[in-house]
Amino acid sequence: MLSLSQLLMRNEQRRILLRIAIFLAMIIPCNACQKTSFTEVSTSGYKTNALTVSQKPNIVLILADDIGYEVPTYTGGQSYRTPKIDQFASGNMQFTQCQAAPNCSPTRVMLMTGKYNFRNYSKWGVLDTSQYTIANLLHDAGYATCVAGKWQLDGGDASIRKFGFDKYQVFLPYTPETIAGENAQNWYRYKDPHIYEKGAFLPDSLTNGKYADDMFVDYISKFIDSNVTKPFFVYYPMSLCHYPFCPPPNNPDFATWTPESHITDTSYFPYMVNYMDRKINEIIKKINKKGLTNNTVILFVGDNGTPSQITSKFRGQVVPGGKGTTTQYGTHVPFIVSWPGNISAGAVNNNIINFTDFLPLLADIAGIPVPTNHGIIDGISFYTSFFNPHDTIREWGFCHWQPYTTSPLRRWSQTVEYKLYDSINQSKFYNLITDTLETHAITNKAITPDERLIKQQLQSVLDQMNN
Repeated sequence: MLSLSQLLMRNEQRRILLRIAIFLAMIIPCNACQKTSFTEVSTSGYKTNALTVSQKPNIVLILADDIGYEVPTYTGGQSYRTPKIDQFASGNMQFTQCQAAPNCSPTRVMLMTGKYNFRNYSKWGVLDTSQYTIANLLHDAGYATCVAGKWQLDGGDASIRKFGFDKYQVFLPYTPETIAGENAQNWYRYKDPHIYEKGAFLPDSLTNGKYADDMFVDYISKFIDSNVTKPFFVYYPMSLCHYPFCPPPNNPDFATWTPESHITDTSYFPYMVNYMDRKINEIIKKINKKGLTNNTVILFVGDNGTPSQITSKFRGQVVPGGKGTTTQYGTHVPFIVSWPGNISAGAVNNNIINFTDFLPLLADIAGIPVPTNHGIIDGISFYTSFFNPHDTIREWGFCHWQPYTTSPLRRWSQTVEYKLYDSINQSKFYNLITDTLETHAITNKAITPDERLIKQQLQSVLDQMNN
C-alpha cells in the first residue's frame, strides 16, 4: 500500500488548476501575506545530548488564548493589527499546520505532558499530579523555571511546584467546581485581576487598576533579570484574548470599565489583539536587551480557535470563530519559532504539528532525552525540521477530544487536506480544502480511488489510538 505522502502527491498531481488555487489560498501562506521565501536550512547544527547546563539555550513558550490562524496579519488576517507578531514571523520560522484541540484545557494537558487526552485527561481544568510535564523535564536538566499567566490546571502552589516551576504568578490557580464558577472568575482575568503568587492571592491594593498581562510580563522580565547566567524556561500562557471582551489599557474605555460591570463587547477584541501583540514584543525586546537573543528559543502559538462571537476577515473571506468546534477554524492555530543562528529568517514549515509534540521538541532543544519512565509519550519532535523544513515529520495528526464528562467524544485523524472521524462519529470523511466547515462529507459513492486509500490510512491511525 502506498504511504499517505505518496497518495497525497499522486492525488495532487491530478488536480485541476482551480483546486490548486483553492489549496494555495486556504492552506499555504500567499506571497502577499508572507513577503518571505522558502529557505532551506542546513542540518549541520543539530544538537546532541552532550550539552552542558551553561550551553543549553533559554526557552520562552508564549501561549495566546483563543487566537485562531486567521487572526495575525502575517497569515493573511485582515481584521486586526499585529505588526510586532508579523515582524517576528517574517524574521523567523512560520509553521502553517499547527493543530490544537478545540478549546483550552484539553490543549494545555497535551502541551504540558506530550500525551493524547485519552491517556491522562480526567476533567476540565485539572492535571493529575502524577503527570510529568515540560517544566519537570527542563527543571530536572538544570533550568530555572517560571510560569506567569493563566494556570487552569488546578492544585495551586502544590501542583505548580510539583509540575516543575520554581517561580509563578498566575490567574485561575484552582479549578472552580462548576463552569459557571470559572466564568465568574474570568471577569477578573484582565483589569483588577485575581493574581496568585507564593501560595496566596495578592491583596487588592496590589492589583486594583492593574492589567493582568502587564503584571505577568513585568514578572517575567524580573525573572529573566535574575537568571541571565543560568538557562531558563519561561511559560507565558497569556490571559489575552479570551472572553470577556473588554478594553485593555490602550483603549480609552479602560479607565472606567470594571469587572463588576459585566460589560463584554466584541468591538474591544481588535484592541485586545493589538495589546497581545505589544506584550509579546515586550518579551522579545527584553531578551534582546539582556543580550540573550542568540541563545534563546522563543515559541509563540495559539491554544485553539477564535471565539464564536468573533467574525474575522481572512484572505478576502469572512471567517467565523471556531472555538469549541472540531473544524479547522476550531483547531488551526498560528505558530512561530525564533532561534537566531539556528533557524533561517523567513523559513516556512508546512509540517503537521500536534500539541503533544512540544515536550519531545523541548527535550531536543535542551539536548536531553525524552523521559521513558513516565508512561507513553505520544509526541514526535519536529526539531530536525528547524534545519530542513522540507523534512516530513508527521504524515497525519490525531485528536481525542472530550472536554467535559457530559460532552460527546470526538476523535479524528487528518492530513493537511483530508480528515476522518471515528466510527462513533459515523466515520465521516472530509476534504478540508474545499469544505473547510465540514458541511458535506465525502460519500462512498463520490469517493475517488486515491481518497479511499487515504481514508484507509487515516482509519489505521484511529485504530491504533486505544486506551
